[in-house]
Amino acid sequence: MITLQSAENALKSVYLGVIANQLNIASNPLLTKIKRTNKDVWGKEVIKLAPIGINGGIGAGTETGTLPAAVGNTYAQFKATLKNLYGRIELSDKAIRASQNSAGAFVNLLADEMESLVKASTFNLGRMLYGDGTGIVARAIANTDDGMIQCSKVNTLVEGMLIDFWNDQGQQELIKCKVLYVDRLNKKIKIDKNFNVKEEGSNIVVQGSRNNEITGLGAIFSDSETLYGLTRAEHKWLSPYKSTTSTEISDSLIQTAIDFLDENADSKINFIACSSPVRRAYQAYLNAYRSNVDIMNLEGGFKAISYNGIPLVADRFVDEDTMYLLNTNDFVMHELCDWKWIENQDGGVLKQNSNNATYTATLVKYAELICDKPNGQAKISGIKSTVTNPFASNVTVNVPSTTPEVTE
Repeated sequence: MITLQSAENALKSVYLGVIANQLNIASNPLLTKIKRTNKDVWGKEVIKLAPIGINGGIGAGTETGTLPAAVGNTYAQFKATLKNLYGRIELSDKAIRASQNSAGAFVNLLADEMESLVKASTFNLGRMLYGDGTGIVARAIANTDDGMIQCSKVNTLVEGMLIDFWNDQGQQELIKCKVLYVDRLNKKIKIDKNFNVKEEGSNIVVQGSRNNEITGLGAIFSDSETLYGLTRAEHKWLSPYKSTTSTEISDSLIQTAIDFLDENADSKINFIACSSPVRRAYQAYLNAYRSNVDIMNLEGGFKAISYNGIPLVADRFVDEDTMYLLNTNDFVMHELCDWKWIENQDGGVLKQNSNNATYTATLVKYAELICDKPNGQAKISGIKSTVTNPFASNVTVNVPSTTPEVTE
C-alpha cells in the first residue's frame, strides 16, 4: 500500500538524484560550462581571493648580476552572500489516498510533480544566469486598453509565474500576482489582480526575490559601483568589455571583441551566447557570404553554431540585440551543498500545510556565482537584425526581431 512514507522515500531515494542532475547539467547550456565547487564557502558567505595580473618576480640580467626581486601574486578579496534557491511541490492528501492501491497511479502522480518542478526550476536558473541579482525581470510601462500591462520585455516572463511590483524607491506596490498570459509579440502580460501602473512605471520582480538572486551576467556588465564587495572605481579590472555601437552582426564585430580580450586581458573566449534574433542575423550573414553553418553538440543535449570552434548558442534570456562572449573557465558556482530536500527533525520531507489537506516538499540549494576575471568577458549590444548581401545588388535579408505566435 502506498503511504506518505512511501512518497517521502521516493522523493529522497529515486527523484532527488535525477532532479539534481537535470538542474545541474541539462537546464541551460551556459550552466553546463560552469564549474561547481564547495571551496571558499565560509558559513553563509563566499570569500575567495581572485588573482590580478601575473607574478612580478621575473626579469633578465647579467650572468653575475643581481637576480630579479621576488614579488608575490596580487590578489583581491571577493565577498558575496550565498543565495537561497528554492523549488516546491505540492501533493494533496486526496491524491495520495486515491493512488494508495495503485503503484502506477502513484508513480504518475510524483512524476508529474517532478516534471513541473524541473521545468520551473530550469526556467528560473537560466533566467538568473543572465540576471543582475535584483530579481527584476521586466519593467511595467503602462496599462493597455485590453486590460493587460505593457512591459519593457517579456522574455523573462512565463505563464504561472508569481510576481511582485516595486517602485523605484524600493517600496512594494503589489505582491504575488499570477501571470495568466504573456503576449510575446506585443510585450504585454495579463495578471490575476488589478494593478494601476503609474506614469513612472514599476519594476516587475519574481515573488520574494528582490535582491536575493545569484550574481549573474547582468550584474557583471551593469553600471553598478560595486561588484563582489569591491568598488569598480578602485579596481578597474572589474569592468568588462562593452560595445554599444549600433551595427550589423559580422565576423569582424565578434573577432574584434575576442582579440581585445585576448590581447588585453589574456582571456580565451570559449562560449558565445546571444538572442534568437541575433543568431538568425548571424545565420543570414553566413548565408550572404556563402559560408557553411557548422553545428556543434554540447553537453546536456544542446546544439550550437560554431564560430571558429567556439559554440554560439541562442538563449531566450539574452536581450534581443545582445551577444555575450565569455571565458567560462573564469566562472565558478560556489555552493554549500548540491540540491537537497529540506527535512524536518525526523528526516521527513513532506510537510502538511497549515489548515490545508495538502503536503509540500521544498528543494533547496545555497549557492553563488562568481566570475574571477570580469574584465575577461565581453558584451556586444545594439546589434541590428538586418544583413546586407555583398554579392547581390540591392538585396537585403530581413530577420524578424520577434517570433510570431503559432495557432494550432
